[in-house]
Amino acid sequence: MAKKSMIARDVKRAELCDKYAEKRAELKKRVKDGDMEAMFELNKLPKNSSPVRKRNRCQLDGRPRGFMREFGISRVKFRQLAGAGIIPGVKKSSW
Repeated sequence: MAKKSMIARDVKRAELCDKYAEKRAELKKRVKDGDMEAMFELNKLPKNSSPVRKRNRCQLDGRPRGFMREFGISRVKFRQLAGAGIIPGVKKSSW
């Protein structure tokens, strides 16, 4: 289980990312065209508004490590749910 403060921080980053996405895309386009002023404006945006700073987290417990994109959960929860037969199409192998 992740700390509530870390989960809240990541939620805040997602909100900032959504808020500034349009402005960031427009500034990046201007920078690519060669506008140096746009680069300075891009630097003035909050760092946490960048999509790169978001972290994939488990939907069930917020664990940031061992995230499985296909299922949207961490390896720990995946193992628990797969062993219990809750995840459809996944079963524990036995040789």
